[in-house]
Amino acid sequence: MATNGRSGEDGPLAGQVALVTGGGSGIGEAIVRRFAAAGATVFLTGRSLERLRPVAESAGATALAADVSREEEVERLFAALAEQAGQLDVLVNNAGVSGPVKPVAEMDLDAWDECIAINLRGAMLCMRAAARMMLPRRSGCIVNMSSRMGLQGYPMRSAYSATKFALIGMTEAVARELGPSGIRVNALCPGAVSGVLMERVIARRAEAEGRPAEAIIRENYTDVAALRRWVAPEEVAEAALFLASDAAAAITGERIKVDAGRF
Repeated sequence: MATNGRSGEDGPLAGQVALVTGGGSGIGEAIVRRFAAAGATVFLTGRSLERLRPVAESAGATALAADVSREEEVERLFAALAEQAGQLDVLVNNAGVSGPVKPVAEMDLDAWDECIAINLRGAMLCMRAAARMMLPRRSGCIVNMSSRMGLQGYPMRSAYSATKFALIGMTEAVARELGPSGIRVNALCPGAVSGVLMERVIARRAEAEGRPAEAIIRENYTDVAALRRWVAPEEVAEAALFLASDAAAAITGERIKVDAGRF
């Protein structure tokens, strides 16, 4: 098992084991790096081990390949985690896809089903497996990555919005369920986060709407934010670290926006 060096020995997650799904890029990668720097022993997962390895090696983490939408792969993932680490203190349910960017009248049902399978079923499977590891120890923390679109629906994003609304409902339900055992469950709701995922979404919107990408960015993402900018993945990682740390010991069932002030 990889170690994280001495820099995080006194960090807020020192001595803890964390699993970050979708940890190979974007927000997930930023969380892996921040948690490792905070002293955690970090495992990251995703469908491509080739994509995970560079992040794991540079962050001092351990990569384990899994498709979180598949029950048998999630079971193998958590069995490997139990064997290598012996415990789980923090789960970050970050794996997700943007889903079809289409009006409902033209919905691609295969893309819809894939979005539900990864964003929602995958989160549930990982929460179930994490709870089984955390309950005997009567401690733990789960951070679910919802979205601003889990608070407000958005045109042509009905599949993604559906999954992220549902994830907030699951967060609140499971927080009440696991709270008596000392396990906290919270959700983060990032706004427009800069990176490859948003570039793909904007490109699909530009094609669907027949408008320049620059106009879509200004009108829908940057100019409508109070801070007039994108959110950086590292800023979401800081919020995840707060929720995972003892600084948030009295916070559960909560949803926190990280969106540069998009009201």
